[in-house]
Amino acid sequence: MKKILIISYHFPPNTAVGGLRIQGLAKYLREFGWEAIILTTALPDNSNTQFRVIQTPYYDVIGVWKKRFGLKPDEGVKKQFGISTSKNKRSLVDFILTFLSEFIAYPDAQKGWYNYAVEAGSELLSNESIDAMISSSKPETCHLIANKLKSKYKIPWIADLRDLWTKNYYYNYSPIRKLREKRLEIKTLSKADALVTVSIYLAEKLSTLHKGKHIYVIPNGYDPDEMNISPVDLTTKFTITHTGSLYQGKRDPAKLFEAIRDLISEEKLNPNEIEVRFYGPPEDWLENDIERYGLQNNVNWYGIIPRKVALEKQKESQLLLLLLWDHPEEIGVYTAKIFEYLAAQRPILAIGGPKGVVKDLLAETNAGVYATSVGDVKKALKKFYDEYKLKGNVEYKGERAKIDKYSQREMARKFAEVLDTLTRR
Repeated sequence: MKKILIISYHFPPNTAVGGLRIQGLAKYLREFGWEAIILTTALPDNSNTQFRVIQTPYYDVIGVWKKRFGLKPDEGVKKQFGISTSKNKRSLVDFILTFLSEFIAYPDAQKGWYNYAVEAGSELLSNESIDAMISSSKPETCHLIANKLKSKYKIPWIADLRDLWTKNYYYNYSPIRKLREKRLEIKTLSKADALVTVSIYLAEKLSTLHKGKHIYVIPNGYDPDEMNISPVDLTTKFTITHTGSLYQGKRDPAKLFEAIRDLISEEKLNPNEIEVRFYGPPEDWLENDIERYGLQNNVNWYGIIPRKVALEKQKESQLLLLLLWDHPEEIGVYTAKIFEYLAAQRPILAIGGPKGVVKDLLAETNAGVYATSVGDVKKALKKFYDEYKLKGNVEYKGERAKIDKYSQREMARKFAEVLDTLTRR
């Protein structure tokens, strides 16, 4: 069996999107002749032992600077100053933090991992026969590490960009930094044998900067084992569940709240039968929006819960809520959440812009409905609610054969094809 070194800052039990992608990759690459060795930062003692993981120390660049200003390194600056977040306004502290990060966190806040990872990777590559290497971002420091190892050991290297680097529409630094970082991106990835991203739209954007590069599209996926978890009883209420983080002014539930308020006022929806549940980090503006739409009795925030519990909450819900930014640049972004939702096998209500890969996926798999306006949301909710009233639950109509194309096993198969091609050259 061939061996591959995977460089990823995130790895479970860290449940960040990147960590789940890499865990699935390591888990299912075995079926296609590749044994994965993970290079990552130090994990908790209860970390998963089914994989070979090389853990290294980590120098917290941001934490050190916080200490210099007398702040707690593991707590947010705004929280320590008692400043609440606003969905529409940026405070002076926001601008100061952005300015400081232009210099302190270049190219990212995890750059303190670089030296430790290069040393550990060099030791592995010097003592074992490793056939290829994958680096997965964010953070982009993973690619800098791979670039250094590639220069010395000359093994095939795939740079996996789950999110784009300087072509990312969330990139919020100054034009001066972006110009500088764009040069760093081109220089760093020039040594990669292939680039991977998650959608054809992002691949097209990537190709404008990295001309002539082999670029492959490999979406994230759900773990088939999670789909096979024992079923749970559906909630008796008409529940709509969202798990994970929200983003101020970009992915928020305002259209849903307005639709529910209207349907209740029109007496088309019984307020005693509906509950919207949010599981994730707290958001000050969310509570304000709930009050603004008069939905205090219908919308609840339950805080952060273990991932295993989150999966159970998804499976018991009548509907799953997926929020996308209503922006043209969002059309190529799946978000990892949709793959979790596919595994839950419950109808998905996605709210976002006019088109894109999520809308195409839902249409292809029949796993849910895509809505772009308040009117669309009202229409979808009314249909789902009427079915709930008639049958006692909302029926799931997803097509398993088509959904299987978006599993982590299929993701690993596509990576293996690229790896086999590179190692045959």
